[in-house]
Amino acid sequence: MEEKGSLQNLWVKTAKGSPMNTVESVSIKARKGIVGNADQRGRRQITILSVQDWLEVESILGHTLDPKIRRANLFIDGIGLPNTKGRTLQVGTARIKIRGETTPCRWMDAADDGLKAALSPDWRGGAYGVALNDATITVGDSVYWT
Repeated sequence: MEEKGSLQNLWVKTAKGSPMNTVESVSIKARKGIVGNADQRGRRQITILSVQDWLEVESILGHTLDPKIRRANLFIDGIGLPNTKGRTLQVGTARIKIRGETTPCRWMDAADDGLKAALSPDWRGGAYGVALNDATITVGDSVYWT
C-alpha cells in the first residue's frame, strides 16, 4: 500500500540565518523553490522534515522541541523520507524531486544540546529537493510519492 500523508506546517526564512516564519501557504516556482525563501535555485530549494522522525528525536532527547528549530520548510506527517534520493514527492499540486538527505549541522546543538546526534541517523534530519513545477501548497495538503 502506498504511503499517504499530509502537510502539517510550512516555514519560510527570508534571509540566510534569519528566523523561520510560520505560514499557511507558499508559492513554488519550478527550478527555483519557495517564493520569498532565502534558499532558491541550487539543489536545496526545499527542505522537508517528517513528523515521525521528529517524534523519535524528541524521544531520544527526552523532551519536546518546536520542530521549527530544525529550519526545514515542510513538516509532513505519514511519509517516510529515508533513502528516497531520486524519488518525487507530491505535496498538494507541487512535485519535489528529492536530491538527498539534509544532514544536521553544528547549529543544531546550539539550538538544543544533543540535537545534532539525535538527527544524524536514518535521515532523521530530513530531505531536500528541487521544485519540478509551479504550484501553491497549503497546510493540510495531501503528501504522497509519485
